[in-house]
Order: sequence, then structure tokens, then C-alpha cells
Amino acid sequence: MTLPSTRAYNSVTPLHDIERKLCRWFDMVKKDASEIYLLGDIFDYWFEYRDVVPRGFVRFLGKVAEITDMGIPVHFFIGNHDIWVTDYLQKECGMTVHLQPLVRDINGKKFFLAHGDGLGDENLSFKILRKIFHSKICRIAYAAIHPRWTVGFAHWWSNHNRENDEMPPYFGENKEHLVVFAKKHLQMAPNINFFIFGHRHIMLDLALTASGRVVILGDWINYFSYGVFDGENFSLEIFDESSQS
Repeated sequence: MTLPSTRAYNSVTPLHDIERKLCRWFDMVKKDASEIYLLGDIFDYWFEYRDVVPRGFVRFLGKVAEITDMGIPVHFFIGNHDIWVTDYLQKECGMTVHLQPLVRDINGKKFFLAHGDGLGDENLSFKILRKIFHSKICRIAYAAIHPRWTVGFAHWWSNHNRENDEMPPYFGENKEHLVVFAKKHLQMAPNINFFIFGHRHIMLDLALTASGRVVILGDWINYFSYGVFDGENFSLEIFDESSQS
């Protein structure tokens, strides 16, 4: 089982360079992956109209379709940058789309898998904004606007947030929202072995109990990182193409 980290595309590194590198990663892992989990923010912006999908991502989408055609399941978790999906990724690319966190038993280990957006964060303004973005009414209203305006606005919003709200470093065990969430959840479900998250763009592998760990996967902007579960052990890895030659 392999889990690439989040936000594959940005405005700092050329989009196509990262997209090609991600496709080369897919070529590497498809040789022995039993299934692949994409934990959100794979797209910087994604919105599906009834008959239109965003321009770009051709290499990525084609590679995913190739992998699912091979019989390897690919799971896609929505992130805060790619909330508004409908059925394109399922029907055209063969992915299984998850709108909520997923708890799965894999080879005797129990995984809690999620993008991480909104988990453990009690900030009121953030919760209001998140509710707006997840609103079906807002989605319908947004879809009624011509893509000429919505796509430009979405990219402006994304770039503005990135420039003015740089992702902060690790807050520490008692302040990091996803770590706090995992600790609280373990009190209700002590049998979870691995909490696996994206979202935060940091690499973290922290033991919470003798059998429970929380892992934040990093990103494909700075780290080119991903997680691997070999049936017994879980590890965070860096995609180093020089070691593949």
C-alpha cells in the first residue's frame, strides 16, 4: 500500500515538472503496489461542471487510468483544494473517491485515513469558511457562473492564500491539530494503529501509544514524500530518482 503526500501542483515549481515526476513515481510503485491512496490536495484547484472539467492534469489523470486499468485500486480523498468532485474521477479514471475519513483494516492493522482538513481545528472563522465551501447550495451557485470567471478567481484565491499564509512548521505535540485529534480519537477507538494524514505539508511520524502512531505525509512541493505499508511496517519515504537508475 502506498500513500503519496499532498498538493502535487503549485505556482513555485513548474506544474508540468511536478506532474511528470509524480507520474514517474506511479511507474515505480505500480510494480508492486496492492493499492494506492491519494490523501487530498492533489489538485491546486478542481471543480467539475456537468460537462466540463478543469484544463490540465492530463498526464496525471492518464497515468491513474492506466493504473486502475491494471487492476490496482486508487483511492482519492478530497482535500480543501479539491472539494468539489462529482463523478469524473470515478467514471473516467477508475478511482474510488472518499468524501469522509476512512477506517480500514489492512493485513491486521487498523488505519484511520484522511486528508486532515478540519480535524481538530476549533477555530470558528475556519469552521464557517469550511461550511461555506462544503455547502451544496454554494456549489450550485458557483456552477452557474461561467468558468472564465470561476477558474480565474479560484487560482487567484489559492495563490493569494499561499503567498500570505505560508504553511507554519510543526506546532508541537500538544498544539498540532491532527496530533491532538488522533490522541482524542484513540480514547474512543484504542485499536487504531495508524492515523495517516496529508494537509499540513510537514513530515511527521510520531508514536502516541505502544501500538498507535500518527503520520503526516509531507508534500510534493518540498519533500516529494510518501508512505509505504509493507504488510507489517509503515514508513515515510522520499522519492529519490537517482536511486532508481
